[in-house]
Amino acid sequence: MATDRATELKVLRPEEFDGWWEHLVRAFGAGPASAEERELDRSLTDFERSLAVRDGSELVGTGGAFRFRMTVPGGAVLPTAGVTMVSVAATHRRRGVLTSMMRRQLDDVREWGEPLAALTASEPAIYGRFGYAAATFQLHAEIDTSRVTLDVPAGTDDIRVRYAAPAEVLAACEAVYARTVPLRPGMLARQPGWERVALLDPESERDGASALQCVVAERDGEVTGYARFRTRLGWSPSGHDGTVALEDLAAVDPVSDAALWRFLFGIDLMSKLTVRGRPVDDAWQYLVSDIRRCLTRVQDKGYVRLVDVGAALAARTYQTPVDVVLAVEDAFCPWNTGRWRLTGDPKGASCERTTDPAELALSVRELGAAYLGGVSLLSLARAGRVAELRPGALAEASTAFGSPVTPWLPHGF
Repeated sequence: MATDRATELKVLRPEEFDGWWEHLVRAFGAGPASAEERELDRSLTDFERSLAVRDGSELVGTGGAFRFRMTVPGGAVLPTAGVTMVSVAATHRRRGVLTSMMRRQLDDVREWGEPLAALTASEPAIYGRFGYAAATFQLHAEIDTSRVTLDVPAGTDDIRVRYAAPAEVLAACEAVYARTVPLRPGMLARQPGWERVALLDPESERDGASALQCVVAERDGEVTGYARFRTRLGWSPSGHDGTVALEDLAAVDPVSDAALWRFLFGIDLMSKLTVRGRPVDDAWQYLVSDIRRCLTRVQDKGYVRLVDVGAALAARTYQTPVDVVLAVEDAFCPWNTGRWRLTGDPKGASCERTTDPAELALSVRELGAAYLGGVSLLSLARAGRVAELRPGALAEASTAFGSPVTPWLPHGF
């Protein structure tokens, strides 16, 4: 229904948080949340970077942007706005509320000097018009552990795996996570307070499974990996039919990783292991005896947007030498539109405006998709999303933009 009343967009004030948060919970269709969840969300919310849209006294829109740092190809960790808590009241759809928030937010991100913005999309169709594109993907699997075995690498038996209370080994697990962050594009360095998210364990979200459990892998007394999981006991006419649900796993070396997976495959009374949100190139796939019985599927996860094209492209390295002029179109952030000369190699890069003839033409959305190295420019060109204006430029740039490690965003926000 049309209305003549204008909405008002302002920065969120601390005293408005409870109503803001309740609006957000309703918009995402969630049930009642615990006091612990509410307090954790309040403690993590950056009020100066959060937005509230009102129609008169009614709250009709929310949005925010965490201060994150994301690993990019080459190992640099780049300031990144973690776009979050975006909602519009069902009563105010198609009235420009979301567009006004995205406009304000990207202007702010540019002013804050953060070259990248990233989000995980509850509805992927929404964010393309604002320049975001899927840049990381995740692997899900349902593994029949009653019939699938693992062939682990030499040295796995040297790793000790032991149970530990999740809270008691939190610091050691966070140290393991921190060691993995520089190794894979798309990963986020953990900011203070975020480690508490992994320990949230409301019974309402267990779906009949156990409380959160944890094991750590150790070598010579040092924690080299961890796995957090739940178990759900089940029975069939032929016997036990329980399920292990993996929540989180990280390890600093292949044998620690393999030891944790072997443990998960071998828990008594369990015949299935469900895996969610793992990297597409996760190593366990190359240890299993029968990949078909693992029922793998791939899904989009992290969406990336270049807020400052020049700074973002100069911050990463490139697999092979590249010297190419990009004609970039960015209708939503016009300061990015124009021609950019990208020169780079495995040691570093520069990206400056130029008047030289363009050699590739693409929008900022395609740059976001290819930025972390998980989506190739060649694939985007085959979809008609990238135009080659100089013969050979596409293959050169596509190879250079690649990453030897598949990008992954395990950090929820």
